[in-house]
Amino acid sequence: MSGAIFHKKDFFYTFGDKNLFLIFPSKKTLKTLILNAKLVNENKIIETDILIEDNFIQKIDKNLSHIEAQKIIDAQGKHIFAGVIDDQVHFREPGLTHKANIHTESKSAIAGGTTTFMEMPNTVPNALTQSLLEDKYDIAKKTSWANYSFFMGVSNDNHEEALKTDPKNVCGLKIFMGSSTGNMLVDNPSTLEKIFSESPLLIATHCEDEKTIRQNIEFYKETFSKVVPTADIHPVLRDEDACLLSSQFAKNLAKKHNTRLHILHISTQNELFLFENKTPRHKKRITSEVCVHHLHFTSDDYAKLNNQIKCNPAIKNPHHKEALWKALLNDTLDIIATDHAPHTWEEKQQDYWQAPSGVPLVQHSLLLMLEYYKKGKISLEKIIDKMCHAPADIFQINKRGYVREGYFADLVMVDLEKNTNVTTESLHYKCGWSPFVGESFSSQVTHTFVNGKLVYENGVFADFEPFGQRLTFDR
Repeated sequence: MSGAIFHKKDFFYTFGDKNLFLIFPSKKTLKTLILNAKLVNENKIIETDILIEDNFIQKIDKNLSHIEAQKIIDAQGKHIFAGVIDDQVHFREPGLTHKANIHTESKSAIAGGTTTFMEMPNTVPNALTQSLLEDKYDIAKKTSWANYSFFMGVSNDNHEEALKTDPKNVCGLKIFMGSSTGNMLVDNPSTLEKIFSESPLLIATHCEDEKTIRQNIEFYKETFSKVVPTADIHPVLRDEDACLLSSQFAKNLAKKHNTRLHILHISTQNELFLFENKTPRHKKRITSEVCVHHLHFTSDDYAKLNNQIKCNPAIKNPHHKEALWKALLNDTLDIIATDHAPHTWEEKQQDYWQAPSGVPLVQHSLLLMLEYYKKGKISLEKIIDKMCHAPADIFQINKRGYVREGYFADLVMVDLEKNTNVTTESLHYKCGWSPFVGESFSSQVTHTFVNGKLVYENGVFADFEPFGQRLTFDR
């Protein structure tokens, strides 16, 4: 009998030669059972039950109602998806926390059904060393409601440091090939050649040609007075040529060196020929992202919203929006994201030349796409493919982005028959404003699970602990 282990109540015991020894307390399994859900997953909609045990999805089956669980949720009439993965956000911490921080913005994310985010390196200081990058991970470990990863930044003079980045636990390198802050504009051809030729990591790029933009600014600043409508100037300064020149340059570099390239926030019809839909996305070497604001707003909306929708790349004429939709639906564009980028209301109220670019969007991105489902523009299956499955595939994220047995239980439940009214009071952003204030979405996020924990239920948040986990990658 010596050495045998048995379990009694909440403890494990083992027999020695004559005595009984306590080894360690057992962890009681936390079970949550979701019944009667309409699961949207992997291009199908099925009615099923889902059993969650601790962090993971244990079982997906139609007949699980006999299982005992600490929490049982009847999802009758509701749809359940994998949690949204947003591959591009700016949560402003460290250094810009008067605008936002990881705690507030990740809380906003889970209220909108986003359970995972990848955050950009143009914080203060810029994340240009491994030490500064790890500082951000340390903050998130203590404060994030959602799962997280942070891009390592590239500058003109840190390529050796950037190439030290571990592909197993960092989402990628970020290169601002135009429109950056601090020391992050990378316009040195030698640096770009080195990074593209040597990086084993995915490289994500912001592509706007800085030379073209500067020439446009120089010309139009002489033409326009200080007080100028955003509609008249922003899509002109940051025009189609600036986007295409930079995106094509990035693609050429990637093709030359067989680099894994992901071009962020495609905003023009002109760029779409750079991408293709014949290769399965898990085999693509060059992929793309489109953001919700470029799918929703056009230059016609500047008249009402002015600097609220001033962003880089600029929101452009309506024909670009329609071309982006077509490319999204035929899989030329791969991912839907937000580029969530909050600024204070006071900053946004400045004149055009002073107001910063960026829009807070992460709380309503899923609801916005569900509006287009209601209009017949896109299927539920395609929304989930582009917002959940595709980011997981393209970034090779371990065990997330799908509702599968053995995967992390990052889940969102939605009632397609309940409205969500957007008011200033309903926002969880630190900046306290949204271009959607005063509007009503015809769906509602009712439940959000992060790593098996129910963190948001019918407008109520769980008692906070750092629910989010650092992403790992299957590379």
